[in-house]
Order: sequence, then structure tokens, then C-alpha cells
Amino acid sequence: MSGLTTHVLDTSLGLPAHGVTIKLYKITDKGQSLIAETTTNHDGRTDKPLLTAEQITTGKYQLVFSMEDYFKKTQNNLAMPLFLSDIPIQFGIADSTSHYHVPLLVSPFGFSTYRGS
Repeated sequence: MSGLTTHVLDTSLGLPAHGVTIKLYKITDKGQSLIAETTTNHDGRTDKPLLTAEQITTGKYQLVFSMEDYFKKTQNNLAMPLFLSDIPIQFGIADSTSHYHVPLLVSPFGFSTYRGS
């Protein structure tokens, strides 16, 4: 199986992050272009892959996770402006026949990611 998927886990609550807007950009020498936009479901995942096996190509990409609205809904005691609002993750796809999974583990004050399976 190839393609690109993601999910968002709120480590401060120990729950999937529902309702997070995610934008996917392709980065080239000419700049970046938006190629997908979606929102996480109740499992913190997208309903379909960000890129299918037919759509995935080698190159540089950026995921932008819009966390501000999510944190405002789930964390009512945070000072404004929020410490984290939009979280960009740039990554490369070297093998378009492989599956790439880029999860986001997030709290209002930190995040991490990795190449999952």
C-alpha cells in the first residue's frame, strides 16, 4: 500500500484530536502549492488518504496543522495568544511506491512527529 496518511493525537488529553484542519502543500523550486485540505474525524484521522497511490510522487511536501480552533474548543484556560497555532511539518517522499504516515502528537505547548507505518 502506498500513499500519504496522517492523524493527530492530543497528548494533553490522551485523545484523538477531532476537527483539526490540515493542509498539504507540494514544495518546488517555484514555491509551494496547496494540493489537499481536510479535517480530522473523531478518531483524529482523515476520512481518506491525503495522497492515494495514484497521486503520490517523490518530492518535498509540507503539512500544516491548524491547531488554534481545536485548542480554543478543548482547553478553556489557555492564555492568548496561544503558544502553538499552526504547526508546519516539512518532509520528503523519496519512494512513491511506499506508504508514508506522518502523525502529529500535540499539546498546547509542544509537539512531535515521526514517520509511521
